[in-house]
Amino acid sequence: MTNNNGNVLLALLTGAAIGAGIGILYAPDKGVETRHKIKQKVGETSQDLAERISHAKDELTKTAEEKKDKFDRKLDEAISTMSYKADDIIATLERKLEDLKKKNAQLQK
Repeated sequence: MTNNNGNVLLALLTGAAIGAGIGILYAPDKGVETRHKIKQKVGETSQDLAERISHAKDELTKTAEEKKDKFDRKLDEAISTMSYKADDIIATLERKLEDLKKKNAQLQK
């Protein structure tokens, strides 16, 4: 879930809670009943928000684990590629060193 989606979701939930609260306050009920309804709506909204936060946390954790796994694979590939290239460079340098030794031996005769 992106940050913008989270902000929109939070704004919608806040608006819904405020709208429900205003609707209850203007309803022709007794004070006790109105307070009970407000308490009930707050509880429902809190539970819904907690569920959505939990879901967002799970999604974020899942995405982070996927990205970590992908990074680990790419790192392993890069290290493997560098290892092969290093072996090739070492082999080339060893051949050149042998050639230089041969030329040096010929020049000293």
